[in-house]
Amino acid sequence: MRRHWGAQGKLAIVTTLAAVIASAAGCSTDSATAPRLTASPVGRGFPDYATFQQALVAARNEANGGFNLDMWGTLLDRSGTVVAVAYTGEREGDQWQGSRVISAQKANTANAFSLPGLALSTANLYSATQPGGTLFGLQESNPVDPSVAYGGKVSDYGTPKDYMVGKKIGGINVFGGGLPLYAPDGTLLGGLGVSGDASCADHNIAWKVRHRLGLDYVPAGVADGGADDNIIYDFANGVSASGFGHPECSAAATIIGDSLPIKYPISH
Repeated sequence: MRRHWGAQGKLAIVTTLAAVIASAAGCSTDSATAPRLTASPVGRGFPDYATFQQALVAARNEANGGFNLDMWGTLLDRSGTVVAVAYTGEREGDQWQGSRVISAQKANTANAFSLPGLALSTANLYSATQPGGTLFGLQESNPVDPSVAYGGKVSDYGTPKDYMVGKKIGGINVFGGGLPLYAPDGTLLGGLGVSGDASCADHNIAWKVRHRLGLDYVPAGVADGGADDNIIYDFANGVSASGFGHPECSAAATIIGDSLPIKYPISH
């Protein structure tokens, strides 16, 4: 059964995480009430390719506070194996080509640094990985496998035949756009990565995609009083008050990001 954490439990989790880290040295109206997508999963609790791509397009087409660019998205499972890669444009070159691998890095990071009882988004890792931070160098710790990232035909990228699918990609990314995925029974399934716009917009889009897929049964996190893994905007004079903060990209992205837990609440 899925464990529910009270306020004291959440605080304890956040405190424990902080101790571990310290020792480690847009255009359309929003669709917050839109129904979730319910296509049959391909196994392991993941949606099929068409469902994932549809959710990515729908989230990209909302206002997200970025440059209104097309996006890449990647799903991977708990073992780090890529499940699906998709894009929102008409063809592979309609979105930043470098963002395909970045989306996979983000998915891998969110999966690799989240736990069954504690979710961390890639945005939550930004502050601690800066020079002088307790996790500085983390972004160099698990490099992408280039033979997986760049193998196969470019024309297959972002389709069900993408060369990354079925392989372990690796990679670490420490800015917005990566989220862990939790099934309705609380199982940590893997990670979602989104890339192609400003990092704050990437986070907003990823949050909406996860919500649409119904894989946001987040147990606890370091944001919103320990409730979730939302992006945190608390930098002042170059320092994050919480230690888990992310720089602001635009006023619009900040407003949208701050409202995500209200308009797209995590599931319980």
